[in-house]
Amino acid sequence: MFLSLLNKKEMLKFIDLAIYMVDIDGEPTQYEKRILTKMIAELDQVKDEYSFRLTDSVENTIEFFTDCNKVVKNVVYLNLVIISMEDDLYNTSELLFLEKIQKKFGISAEKRRELISVVYAERDLREKANRIIKN
Repeated sequence: MFLSLLNKKEMLKFIDLAIYMVDIDGEPTQYEKRILTKMIAELDQVKDEYSFRLTDSVENTIEFFTDCNKVVKNVVYLNLVIISMEDDLYNTSELLFLEKIQKKFGISAEKRRELISVVYAERDLREKANRIIKN
């Protein structure tokens, strides 16, 4: 969501974080791979040049984003939250990783709550639209 606001390098670095996020609890499931594919498709500028492997250490990637503006940090964090909540299995490793990102990016608890509420609102809207279409 809003990944088009990132520049090309930020997009590639985001994909690294996204891959780390789905790998954090073991081998990614087909569902997690589908989420990554969907996000990469949103990143039109880089979708043809990215392979599913980390290009840098996760620490270097996080450090890259600490120097970015607030909008970039919020978009990256929002999309990592989306990844963690897509499969409804919010595990401890993902939670700790998100907390680390939140701290490194300087995202306040209030902003975190706002971003999570955006994820829930989008899910609710999709579910409502799905019910309307099917009935």
